[in-house]
Amino acid sequence: MEIVPVVAFGVVAAIFVLFIRQNRPEIAQLLSLAAGVVIVVFVFGYLGMIVDVITELAVDAGMNTVFLKILFRVIGVAYLSEFGAQICRDAGEGSIAGKIEFAGKLIILVMAVPVIIAVLESILGFMP
Repeated sequence: MEIVPVVAFGVVAAIFVLFIRQNRPEIAQLLSLAAGVVIVVFVFGYLGMIVDVITELAVDAGMNTVFLKILFRVIGVAYLSEFGAQICRDAGEGSIAGKIEFAGKLIILVMAVPVIIAVLESILGFMP
């Protein structure tokens, strides 16, 4: 089970942060940020495997990979904006977190325009 090391690392880091926060809150915040980054980097390997499998399935099915690339980019923006917003919330900056989430949503909307256009063209193609 690959989740065990991630959970163990996270729990140990959280315990360290709790102890350090009493005397040095600024160091505790940096340790918390570093632990989050380490966990994300650890999980990136699995993300690459998922992308490879889905891409291979799409190519085998003869799907247009342009839309698949857009989908992966949208998912990446969603995860990154959520991660950034959570870091800001952990730092007590809820206002900045909200702006990051808004920017992520707007960027996703812009990235989705080619897909929306393709869907609308398909719908118009069915109409007499």
